[in-house]
Amino acid sequence: MSDETPPAPPEREEPEVPEEPEWQRRRRLAEIFGDVLPATTSDERAPGAAPKESAQDAWLRSQVPPHHGGH
Repeated sequence: MSDETPPAPPEREEPEVPEEPEWQRRRRLAEIFGDVLPATTSDERAPGAAPKESAQDAWLRSQVPPHHGGH
């Protein structure tokens, strides 16, 4: 056995990721994960104001059979 230590592996360079504008980042994330957070928080809305239901949520709710708690 030799007392020499093996040479360190060459450092890998991380590829440069171009900086993207915030609107593009949000759009990309929304395409992947959907829009899960409301645009406003409860303290920004009028008291008692209900959040608007999206067309997708309304359709999904209308597809629930009565025996599963549908309306």
